[in-house]
Amino acid sequence: MMDTQAVLKAGGAGAAVLVFLTLLSLIPCLGCFTWILVLLAYVGIGVLTAYWMTPPRDGGSGAKNGAIAAAIAATVAGLVNMVIQGAYFAMTGASQMTQALADLPPEQLEALREAGIDSAALGVGAVVLVTGGCCLLGILLAAGLGAAGGYYWGNSHPS
Repeated sequence: MMDTQAVLKAGGAGAAVLVFLTLLSLIPCLGCFTWILVLLAYVGIGVLTAYWMTPPRDGGSGAKNGAIAAAIAATVAGLVNMVIQGAYFAMTGASQMTQALADLPPEQLEALREAGIDSAALGVGAVVLVTGGCCLLGILLAAGLGAAGGYYWGNSHPS
């Protein structure tokens, strides 16, 4: 059975931690390490969810609630990351994309125009597509790791 209060509490706390880690990953040299902390946070969200569940708890309900809470937290953090990456691209990547498009052969640029694709929109579209795909994968990974954490805590602490 779903414990909505535990799910929302753990999902909200987890989202705050994940957003903090997202911002921390923008610092050069820290981004290499924050992904490990993100994976641990997903498991921790599942554990927290099961911890906050109303006893009696079991592994199955801990896993289900942990997966939902971690997916909620990952969705919030993923959307924040999409906004951050879009702003970052607008500040730094636009000139690089313009240069890359200028280096394309004229025939390819003409083919893009004929297809109705604005070359300026390619950069923003690429950022949205890549970060959206990463967000979706992050949500699936979060649900799996959150379920593992919830299952562990639910089984090892039934009351």
